[in-house]
Amino acid sequence: MNFTEGVERMNKNQYLRSIPSIDVLLLHERVQKLINHTSKDLVLYILRELIEEYRKSVLNESFEGPKPMSNEDFINLLESRSKQFTGQNLKRVINATGVVLHTNLGRAVFGENMKEKFWEVLSNYSNLELNLDTGKRGSRYEPLVEKIKYLTKGEDELVVNNNAAAVMLVLSSVAKDKEVIVSRGELVEIGGAFRIPDVMEQSGAKLVEVGTTNKTNERDYESKINEETGALLKVHTSNYKILGFTQDVSLETLVNLGKENHVPVIEDLGSGVLLDLEKYGLSHEPTVQESVAAGTDIVTFSGDKLLGGPQAGIIVGKKEWIDKMKKNPLTRAFRIDKMTVAALDIVFSYYVQGNHIEESIPSLKALSMNYGDLQKKAQKLKSVLDRIGNEEMVIHTRKDESQVGGGSLPLERMQTEVVVIEFIKSSVARVEEGLRKLEVPIIARIKDKSLLLDVRTIKEEDFLLIMENFTQVLEKHGNG
Repeated sequence: MNFTEGVERMNKNQYLRSIPSIDVLLLHERVQKLINHTSKDLVLYILRELIEEYRKSVLNESFEGPKPMSNEDFINLLESRSKQFTGQNLKRVINATGVVLHTNLGRAVFGENMKEKFWEVLSNYSNLELNLDTGKRGSRYEPLVEKIKYLTKGEDELVVNNNAAAVMLVLSSVAKDKEVIVSRGELVEIGGAFRIPDVMEQSGAKLVEVGTTNKTNERDYESKINEETGALLKVHTSNYKILGFTQDVSLETLVNLGKENHVPVIEDLGSGVLLDLEKYGLSHEPTVQESVAAGTDIVTFSGDKLLGGPQAGIIVGKKEWIDKMKKNPLTRAFRIDKMTVAALDIVFSYYVQGNHIEESIPSLKALSMNYGDLQKKAQKLKSVLDRIGNEEMVIHTRKDESQVGGGSLPLERMQTEVVVIEFIKSSVARVEEGLRKLEVPIIARIKDKSLLLDVRTIKEEDFLLIMENFTQVLEKHGNG
């Protein structure tokens, strides 16, 4: 129930008088049952919150309500709110949007093949900081070092909890109290209203902007290099593109400029990738290996985007700079936990093995699916939904487009096949809301007054569950 919804304006005092006494509510049979299931302290806490929220909403000048709240209304809200406290609020959802790396839905997912290995480490003690060869204390990065060095060809590596932390740690270690030169066209916002200039300011480095939004050339960098210059920073614009009358400085040119002036070059790749995505029919995205091979001193990238792993910020590059970072107190603050170490260890193992990696990393599998297979998959889902036999639903399939998501390849659109569901009586918005509020929510798209299920991001083993969910929602909203 929404306190502020309704059409009949009434005297606010009538609403306020409808607020029940907490003592009266506590005597209700349903409330007593809830107390026995949880605790009286929790029930009192929630009731006080609900009553205060309701009181504030009534006193709001724009308040309109269909009727005063009854005792039953408060108890219904109490039971619903208590589930948020006692239940698991972070839950699995079915991603039917076609956005492979959906930021709101947790970005990269792990494969079934990872579960046993992952749980074996988490449910037991592990050698997180024990060197099994020497029997002495080791580093929690040891399980990752050789794999990352082998895959990227970097001299050394360090992993922190996300890529923004990686950039901050690099700048704090390499260029604190010094100037860092960046093209204006690369001063990106990395999400959540956090921007490269903000991260740079917190690191202690001094931002020096060069060029313009759409054009930056080598002379722009050269004119700003002086004895106060701590680094040249190149930020890969992985979450947007500037098209048209543009010019930027290549990484190779920047590396040569850095060498001539004895200034380190840092590249923030953002959404790092270790494979050539062109073989999947996608646009070329700079790989970590290419950046290292170009002579970049330090490269940073994310673990939970195109890499297909957990949230992490991965730093590779010259050993002299990585050693400085390891001594920086921020490294402790940005340290990854054993779950991240375990997940990255498994994911990098698949990359090292190299064979059929698309089958091991779900994100890569979703990105690499061909249109023919997607058509067959959509027909299979349609056949399952046809079993519902509800005349309220008109189901067909059609061609559409998927997105990579997660701030990666923003212009990329992948041909896909979607199951389209039109509703004769029900409101498509109400059905979408109903699917969103189930025990296993289905997150879908609405387009042209129809509900779209993009099979690129749906597991086949969830088809029957999707059918059951639709049946449940239609029973509730079938009359429009």
